[in-house]
Amino acid sequence: MPVALYALALGGFGIGLTEFGTIGLLPQIGGDFSISAATAGYLVSGYALSVAIGGVLITIAVTKLERKKVLLGLMALFVIGNFISGIASNFHIMMIGRVVSALCHGAFFGIGAVVATDLVDKDKKARAISVMFTGLTVANVLGVPFGTAIGQHFGWRATFLCISIIGLTAFMAIVILVPIDPPHDSEMSPRSIRGELLVFKERQVWYSLLVTIFGFGGMFGGFTYIAYTLTRVTHFSDS
Repeated sequence: MPVALYALALGGFGIGLTEFGTIGLLPQIGGDFSISAATAGYLVSGYALSVAIGGVLITIAVTKLERKKVLLGLMALFVIGNFISGIASNFHIMMIGRVVSALCHGAFFGIGAVVATDLVDKDKKARAISVMFTGLTVANVLGVPFGTAIGQHFGWRATFLCISIIGLTAFMAIVILVPIDPPHDSEMSPRSIRGELLVFKERQVWYSLLVTIFGFGGMFGGFTYIAYTLTRVTHFSDS
């Protein structure tokens, strides 16, 4: 597998840490900003909503641009967003940082998957995509323990600054390892976009969306407050 795939995987790892690493830090963040558990939870739900919106709008906006430059721009946005979160003086500034870092999430994986398939032969495309998404998979497992451990030892701000460093490392890896692709004509014309939106007339599409929304919403709704539940309800220690 081309080494450039691992640069993309590193970017995915950092994005995954941003998504899940915050969950174990909510009690600390809530205490520092003197906000309730419900308000602190907006840092997770606000991120998720921004991912949903940004993934669609940004992907459409950059579809005709050189993919490598787009990936670099998205990683730069990711680093800036996490840096803002790490130095935020109040909840509202931190929310801005979370939104900024979330905007790159969906577009990075969508465009990164296309880049990954371009790096390999046709019979290796599926494997290339799986390698790229390895970073996100690892982050799903390690995100909460990583963020919580760093936060307990060095403060929650250190977690976001560490993630910024990971993002900066991924940025440099993409600069060095991912080849340049020429500007390309996109099929995402206004007419084709309107055609894609016609699927929302189908009842089955709405059923599928509702299942996804309630299924993942219920899972992450409980997952978001797991730190509060363990420390304040079941009285486990922070460690």
